[in-house]
Amino acid sequence: MKVLIFGDLFGRIWRNALIKEISSLKEKYKPDFVVVNGENMTSGRGPIEKHMNLVHDIWVDLFTSGDHCFDNEKNLLPYLESEDCKMIRPANFYESEYYQLPWEGYRIIEKNWKKLLVINLLSETFTRDHVYNPFLKADEILKSINKKIIEGNIKLNWVIIDFHKEVASEWYWMQEFLDWRVSFIFGTHTHIQTNDDNISEWWTWLLSDVGMVWAQKSIIGSDFGSLKKRFLTGIQKWKIEQSLDKNYIMNWVLVEIDDETMRCISIEKIKKLWNLDNY
Repeated sequence: MKVLIFGDLFGRIWRNALIKEISSLKEKYKPDFVVVNGENMTSGRGPIEKHMNLVHDIWVDLFTSGDHCFDNEKNLLPYLESEDCKMIRPANFYESEYYQLPWEGYRIIEKNWKKLLVINLLSETFTRDHVYNPFLKADEILKSINKKIIEGNIKLNWVIIDFHKEVASEWYWMQEFLDWRVSFIFGTHTHIQTNDDNISEWWTWLLSDVGMVWAQKSIIGSDFGSLKKRFLTGIQKWKIEQSLDKNYIMNWVLVEIDDETMRCISIEKIKKLWNLDNY
């Protein structure tokens, strides 16, 4: 089984980039599933319904998210509550009998008789939200799923985790803690594709960050000029504008995992530069 994974999509550039490229990438790599982090889809924030509806016109199976997932909640809620929803949010926000959050923190997606469990988690360190321990939450989810597997209610081929985090230490411990129970753990949120992929003793593979889809001349997709005041004055209130640079960078990884053992057997990291004038 092969999964094609894209990191954070930023602003309008992803609409010009991913929508134009996804068909050719599908033809070249022939993935079973495509998973994309949609954390920064709308002006660098969480998506709006209009942009999520674009998902249904391109070949993406599931979108993960992060700390911006509720930024446009009022606009997005009708989509999240619909049967067509293709997005999950971090599973480790606090919930209780007093308040239940909309939409899921993990999902099993199925295609061509293959099943993939995707879990979305948010770090506790240097993020703006107070969240439940991501390690314990991952453990709870996997134990619940394993119980269903033992009872014969479900069968899985793969388990992957999008760990939306700031620091590599959490990521490394997640691999140690979940070794052999998870096929692949990938990081998002730090936006730069890393070269620190690592395979554990029991074949759980991980990559600290898969990178993002963004304008080349930008700071995480933001226009240099709009950030000038922030960097030179220290005042954070100034509005940030998206970069309109026609050169864009796409980062993705292609992961292959053995269907029988659920062990990760290969990972290919790709970074490509395109120009919108080519279309």
